[in-house]
Amino acid sequence: MSTTESSSNYNDLEKMSIHDLLVSINSEDVLVPQAVEKVIPAIEKLVIAVVEKMKIGGRLFYIGAGTSGRLGILDASEIPPTYGLPQGRVIGLIAGGDQAIRQSVEHAEDNTEQAWKDLQLHQINNNDVLVGIAASGKTPYVLGGVRDAKKNGIATGCITCNSGSQLAQMVDYPIEVIVGPEFVTGSTRMKAGTAQKLVLNMISTSAMIKLGRIKGNKMVDMQLSNRKLVDRGTKMIMDELGIDEEKAAQLLNKFGSVRAAIDSTK
Repeated sequence: MSTTESSSNYNDLEKMSIHDLLVSINSEDVLVPQAVEKVIPAIEKLVIAVVEKMKIGGRLFYIGAGTSGRLGILDASEIPPTYGLPQGRVIGLIAGGDQAIRQSVEHAEDNTEQAWKDLQLHQINNNDVLVGIAASGKTPYVLGGVRDAKKNGIATGCITCNSGSQLAQMVDYPIEVIVGPEFVTGSTRMKAGTAQKLVLNMISTSAMIKLGRIKGNKMVDMQLSNRKLVDRGTKMIMDELGIDEEKAAQLLNKFGSVRAAIDSTK
């Protein structure tokens, strides 16, 4: 039996007090970053490949089903507003299409042919990198997409939470984060999902930094899409240039981005 499907270390959950439930869930959750730490060398290899491909105009694709697919879409959707990268440079796809983001689409993950069809709509090519996300390491939608990507010379990686999985054996850059049994047996939206989220954060954040989308430690290319972000951008300019808020706001309004405002004074 796979680790993600093995029985919980806890039993009679319905008899636990709310306090004990929360403490026990948290006790399991603290194991997740420790498991992620063990696979940093594997994450590094994938990030290097992603950066190399994106520097020549390639894209990063995520595919997954259920929680795994939603996490990939979440990560991809936050790249343009956070780092100012154009839409379509990081793309998340989920089995069942956009409807599956909000609700389950029956049997969508069982189709081994659909992922490649979905990827072809974006004209995926060998300048790109495909990362399959599957806690089990055996989701048919993901396996089929990876299989066909490899046939077409596309670099592949994965994030899974079982060792020796079929998915990990298929890809060029496997990441296996072994977090152990879930608190609720088989509920991989819990520890496995948390592990996937942490790894996705590491992949996209480190890639964006190496692609020059951060200055110092600041999101100088972020989209100024609301008042909070305008205020944040103004503060960045104040700190960087040593000027008052009024002058910083004027520069930001004139140039439309933190980076452009800072560069304008050089």
